[in-house]
Amino acid sequence: MKRGYLSEYFEGVAAKRLRAVEADVIHSNQHEFNGVEALRGILGEPDGKVHYDAKLLYLSDQDDDPIMEDAVFTWYDARQRAREQRNVQRWEYRLYFPTTNVSMNAAVDDLLVIAKRRDGGLLVIIAENGSSIARQIEWLFGFDDLAHPGFSVKAELETEQDRIEFASRFILESIGIAVETSEETYLEKMLERFEGKFPTTRIFSEYARSTLPDLSARDVPDAVLMAWMEREEILFRTLERYLIADRLSAGFAADAEKKVDVDGFLAFSLSVQNRRKSRVGLALENHLEVLFAANDIRYARTAATENKSKPDFLFPGSKEYHDAAFDPVRLTMLGVKSTCKDRWRQVLAEADRIPDKHLLTLETAISLTQTNEMRAKHLQLVLPTKLHESYTQEQRGWLKSVAEFMAMVQARQNAQ
Repeated sequence: MKRGYLSEYFEGVAAKRLRAVEADVIHSNQHEFNGVEALRGILGEPDGKVHYDAKLLYLSDQDDDPIMEDAVFTWYDARQRAREQRNVQRWEYRLYFPTTNVSMNAAVDDLLVIAKRRDGGLLVIIAENGSSIARQIEWLFGFDDLAHPGFSVKAELETEQDRIEFASRFILESIGIAVETSEETYLEKMLERFEGKFPTTRIFSEYARSTLPDLSARDVPDAVLMAWMEREEILFRTLERYLIADRLSAGFAADAEKKVDVDGFLAFSLSVQNRRKSRVGLALENHLEVLFAANDIRYARTAATENKSKPDFLFPGSKEYHDAAFDPVRLTMLGVKSTCKDRWRQVLAEADRIPDKHLLTLETAISLTQTNEMRAKHLQLVLPTKLHESYTQEQRGWLKSVAEFMAMVQARQNAQ
């Protein structure tokens, strides 16, 4: 097991596309996958019936939260008794599973992933065919080609592809894997600097950048942006873990009789979740603002346009945008969303004077269906170069890097 890699959480993983016969099995009363010999690579050779506690997830782009259910899977060799009693030299491995809400949502060509966890249990994922989340799961585990009918198995998860970084961490957490990241050497400094509480996101972003003094905003913008985001995420989790532990140790007693304050606990939990969700997007905007300013790019942040819309960034600024004599060809707008899902369509209604929109995101492996629709709607996707590798070759030719976007804006700014 190697820290910072998928092997820290999984012993091995198998994946395939569900064929018609397998989808029928899932919905019938049989509930057994046959022809699963490849699973020996992660489940081993069973001696009798081996039971696995499994957490099942059904993922789609339409639902922010997955369908989740616990179940028990059984791994066995249907020919073991015949070999032992009659010396029949045959093996027939099977994987039994019960009916669940997750299995009932499965359909032909959906992605099926079975991962053996370090705690001995299984994580079973079914992801909707053609969805971005299915592509992201494939990218996370390094399955590029699942065209053949059987399982593809990876029992070694310590290659460079398996390193857990900013983007992969978010996918793991979306499937219920809590990734432990910390930079304890900064904890004492942060507690003293921020007086034992969370500062504003802008202040925290500035602090995160200060811990990487060798990086210049005028260097390679794509790499710098990802380094800043990675550092801020690790520092935030370090401080958050300490403050949460401190709050939990104080308990949630509602009164002197030590009755549990359930509402207080739920409110605290919700505040933690909301802070995590809102902070990432704001941090991304904060770091982009520094990149733009350091490279002499003029901009306005959240300036009002029509119908009270406020694009995240407007170039070269609000004054030029509202000047009817200013050539609209020299105007640019940039929406910023750490993750897209279907929310990318919100950008289309912003800045009416600019027909071709730009959206910067950190989301990996958005489906071809979604990016084709973006192109049809005149929305250009911008991502740090490192994340381009999670997209197909066809998509990569269309994606724009942060450096390319900044060069385009500067050219428009300098045009006479």
